[in-house]
Amino acid sequence: MSGSPDRVDVLVTMIDPDLPVPAYEHPGDAGLDLRSRESVRLGPGQRAMVPTGVTLALPPGYVALVCPRSGLAARHGIGLVNAPGVIDAGYRGEISVVIINHDPATDYEIQRGDRIAQLLVQPVSMAALVPVERLPGSHRGSGGFGSTGS
Repeated sequence: MSGSPDRVDVLVTMIDPDLPVPAYEHPGDAGLDLRSRESVRLGPGQRAMVPTGVTLALPPGYVALVCPRSGLAARHGIGLVNAPGVIDAGYRGEISVVIINHDPATDYEIQRGDRIAQLLVQPVSMAALVPVERLPGSHRGSGGFGSTGS
């Protein structure tokens, strides 16, 4: 696997060869489109794990993030339960997307081959946690949820 600052090679295998390999829809897009391998009907408030037919081998030092498609959210109230989903470099199984229908009244039908999510491939830093007696101070301190204002 090779790459450059602008591109990294990621090995891909399609479980279902009738589906297209994930691709960027437009030049400059950050996310590769993931498509549904199955048709699924989601009632209001329902969720389902939808397979994509994609398996990857990310190089060490990279992660793939499964993110929602903004158009599905805006037009139909469709989101991802665990957004972003994390695909680690060592994972070799099929990528599935946990989709939820947030619309309170209308079913949503996913057809086989529909674009359901986007995949962002990013470098990731590995943290070396260093135990200390006390953390250094900061402007924010221990202020948590809502502590920076409304």
